[in-house]
Amino acid sequence: MPKTMIPTGYRPPLNNYDMQRAIACIKTTFQKEFSEALNLKRVSAPLFVTEESGLNDNLNGYERPVSFDIPAVGSDAQIVHSLAKWKRLALKRYHFSVGEGLYTDMNAIRRDEELDNIHSVYVDQWDWEKIITSEKRTTEYLKKVVRAIVDAICDTNDRLLTNYPQLTTNLCREVAFITTQELEDLYPELTASQRENAFVKEHKTAFIMQIGGALKSGKPHDGRAPDYDDWQLNGDIFFWNDTLNRALEISSMGIRVDAEALDKQLTISGCNERRTLTFHKMLLENQLPLTIGGGIGQSRLCMLMLGCAHIGEVQSSIWDETTINACEQAGITLL
Repeated sequence: MPKTMIPTGYRPPLNNYDMQRAIACIKTTFQKEFSEALNLKRVSAPLFVTEESGLNDNLNGYERPVSFDIPAVGSDAQIVHSLAKWKRLALKRYHFSVGEGLYTDMNAIRRDEELDNIHSVYVDQWDWEKIITSEKRTTEYLKKVVRAIVDAICDTNDRLLTNYPQLTTNLCREVAFITTQELEDLYPELTASQRENAFVKEHKTAFIMQIGGALKSGKPHDGRAPDYDDWQLNGDIFFWNDTLNRALEISSMGIRVDAEALDKQLTISGCNERRTLTFHKMLLENQLPLTIGGGIGQSRLCMLMLGCAHIGEVQSSIWDETTINACEQAGITLL
């Protein structure tokens, strides 16, 4: 059921033409800042992969991929949910070295996504992946990379405010780090999303770590596939969104599983059947590089910096009649 909320008195921050120019400014500037900060090269990426490759992201395990047959190839394909696994394989195939990485424009369809102000069935993000050594599979290195990404986001926002002084979004560069267990201990009576809102409202910019495994309560903070992030070395970057008065997740990222972590997490998740898939076999046999990587939401980043109330203001998708009518009454143009 769609859950669109229009803030009282909200008006789009820019006219349609300036909105498009501002979106282009954000995307061009951020790609430059972010790729230079992490030493990443842009590559082309697939829109779809074969099911038997095991390269598609299973997300929380219940989302259905969009599938179709390719008669000329003689197999079925799936529209990607994300490129979390493909990127790691690409680093090996393209002969990247330690300290080097790639980024790409990732476009996906998540047909089972619930629609609201920040969720759409269309997903666009910068997917990135970088080769690291075993010595850098640490919380300290993870935090260093998070700070570099946050700085690139804030530098981009500063450039945007210079070009569009009528915009008012101010972002905090100081990142507050907290684990999901510490968050549960801090707010034991709140739900996971309520904990995120409470913490990010106080700190403005936060990285919530260790997502995937069960907490003391017996429940995980949020779902995470067992075969890309190491649940002890991952997390989500959040900024406080003044327009929506809520925490806004901008990036899911982490140090990726090595063979030991994959073996453990497949067992915990009851996903041992994946061990026979090509990607998983290579990883369990230590044939893939150790990496860190993630995805950064392009539309999420644009709506945050522009102060938009609905993600449909910055991306073109399909919406239900209730959402369309609510936005039209508020003077919001859905692309």
